[in-house]
Amino acid sequence: MKVLVIGSGAREHALCRSLSLDPDVTALHCAPGNAGIAEVAELHPVDALDGAAVAALATELGADLVIVGPEAPLVAGVADAVRAAGIPVFGPSKEAAQLEGSKAFAKDVMAGAGVPTARSYVCTTPEEAEEALDAFGAPYVVKDDGLAAGKGVVVTSDLDAAKAHARACERVVIEEFLDGPEVSLFAITDGVTVVPLQPAQDFKRALDGDEGPNTGGMGAYSPLPWADPKLVEEVLQTVLQPTVDEMRRRGTPFSGLLYAGLAITSRGVRVIEFNARFGDPETQVVLARLRTPLAGVLLAAADGTLADLPSLRWSDDSAVTVVIASHNYPGTPRTGDPITGLDEVAAEDAPHAYVLHAGTKHDGDAVVSAGGRVLSVTATGSDLVQARERAYTAVDRIGLDGSQHRTDIAAKAAVGA
Repeated sequence: MKVLVIGSGAREHALCRSLSLDPDVTALHCAPGNAGIAEVAELHPVDALDGAAVAALATELGADLVIVGPEAPLVAGVADAVRAAGIPVFGPSKEAAQLEGSKAFAKDVMAGAGVPTARSYVCTTPEEAEEALDAFGAPYVVKDDGLAAGKGVVVTSDLDAAKAHARACERVVIEEFLDGPEVSLFAITDGVTVVPLQPAQDFKRALDGDEGPNTGGMGAYSPLPWADPKLVEEVLQTVLQPTVDEMRRRGTPFSGLLYAGLAITSRGVRVIEFNARFGDPETQVVLARLRTPLAGVLLAAADGTLADLPSLRWSDDSAVTVVIASHNYPGTPRTGDPITGLDEVAAEDAPHAYVLHAGTKHDGDAVVSAGGRVLSVTATGSDLVQARERAYTAVDRIGLDGSQHRTDIAAKAAVGA
């Protein structure tokens, strides 16, 4: 099977790494990719938002499957262009991707499907936003209705900050605050059958102790030893399957990866948001534990045969990923800094720990930073204690001037707190 992955982040590196280990994959391509992905896939320069260019590349390569990684190309309709070229594609249509592209649309779908979520108001004027903020009270949850690369949500007890974020957006969703821990649960679907993956938890705040601004995610772990063993089945029955059924009923069937961001509240499970693709950095830990070869599962989702597959197989190991971010992330990150220690991790820590590249590029023979989140250092172990130890040992080998990372990823879960 010839596979083409679209994207350039750590999520795409995680996908490419898994695909490179799949015996059914005979050729692996990525566009545009990054310095790390180049080690496992052939890279191609392409505008990931240009559906015609992506479809032309897939046709030229004779791809048997195209996997669209990031949200922006999905919302731009890249998957539609590839499907129109007659090539199987893992990723929803432009219309279906509005589950992530518009939070207001997602709320409407959840209402139609009877999916439990936070009460909310959609606001288009400062006056409407102020009324909604007053109605819910602190802590305030203000979400940009459109795509914001993981940084469009403000959760704050500062009313002025909440109002300022609302004014900066054309349309916002203001909703009640949901208490309780958060869980990320991915599901692969062909539009009818829904196959949930293993749950993970990510860390959105920039600093230890969940302090600092929201980011695209500073680390993640899986499994969740504190979670109810019945959680996945409950979410499948009350959230994932009803949502997929509702999308099909509306004439916009959703196939690809449906990501449910959940809050385990005192009143039960509630959906915080949907995404239309693999989440980053949760993908890094979920795929680290998946034992079923990936390509066949994603192809089955693309061609509508998921129901024919056997159950997925999972490792009992734990996985932890720690994001190394550049100086001043998530503000205006500094780029172009040399990265050292990558060879040491490969030599000393493999196969239990490895580095997935997010924002990197080659500068001559050197690998340099090229984004806010630069690397995802991922490790597995018999439990979270061992996985954390291996991950942070590898982190300590890496040099990136001015870089930052959290030191408490999975710390509480590892000790049963």
